[in-house]
Amino acid sequence: MSLQTLPVTEELVRYIIAHGVAETPAMVQLRADTAKLANAQMQISSEQGQFMRVLIELIGATRAIEVGTFTGYSALAVATALPEDGTLICCDISDEHASMARAAWQTAGVAHKIDLRIAPGARTLQALIDDGHAGAFDFAFVDADKPGYGAYFDLLMQLVRPGGVITFDNTLAAGRVVDLTNQTEYAAAIRAFNDTVAQDDRVTSCIVPIGDGFTMAVKRRRDPGRGAK
Repeated sequence: MSLQTLPVTEELVRYIIAHGVAETPAMVQLRADTAKLANAQMQISSEQGQFMRVLIELIGATRAIEVGTFTGYSALAVATALPEDGTLICCDISDEHASMARAAWQTAGVAHKIDLRIAPGARTLQALIDDGHAGAFDFAFVDADKPGYGAYFDLLMQLVRPGGVITFDNTLAAGRVVDLTNQTEYAAAIRAFNDTVAQDDRVTSCIVPIGDGFTMAVKRRRDPGRGAK
C-alpha cells in the first residue's frame, strides 16, 4: 500500500512496457518509422496507446474521435481496440504525415475503421454536431494545439454520450504546470485547461501520470450543469 504515486524510473518504465504493453507488428513498425522524424516527440508513448486500448474495451466503445493524428500511432491503437464495425474519426490540420498513417492503418487491417478529416479540429467537431451526431460517440482523445483544449473539451462534451470518456494528452506539460514562473502559452494553456476540467461537475475526471500526463474525463450520466465538484 502506498499513500502517493511511486516515482517512475527508466528501469520501471522498461518493466511496465515489457509486462503491460502488447503492440501489434504494425504499431512497432510505425513507432520505428516515426522515430526517424525531426518532430518524433509528438508521438504518444506505447504505454499510453495500450492504456487507451484497455479503455476502449472497458467501455465497449464502437465510435471514437481523435483530435491530432500526426503519423497515426494513437489512431492505430484506438482502431485496433474497436470492433470490426467500429468507427474512428480523426481530425488533423495537416496531411503532411497522412501517407505514413494510412499505410500503417492499411498494413494493420484497420483502415476501413478510420475516417481522416483534414481541417481545423474545432471545425470538424462542430460540423459533426451540426450534422446531428451529438451524443453519438463513446470515446475521444485529444493531442493537438494546447490553447485549443478548452474548446475541444466543450465540443466533445456535446458529441460524447453520457458514460463516455474524453481523454487529453500532455496535461502535466513536462512538469511545467507547477512552475508558476513559466508563463509560456503552452504551460498557461494547460494550467487553465486543467482548472476547467477539475471544476466541471459534468464530468468525473483524473490525471494519470503516464507519458506527459493523461487526463480522463467521464461524462456523467446526469448533467447537473457547470459548477464546483
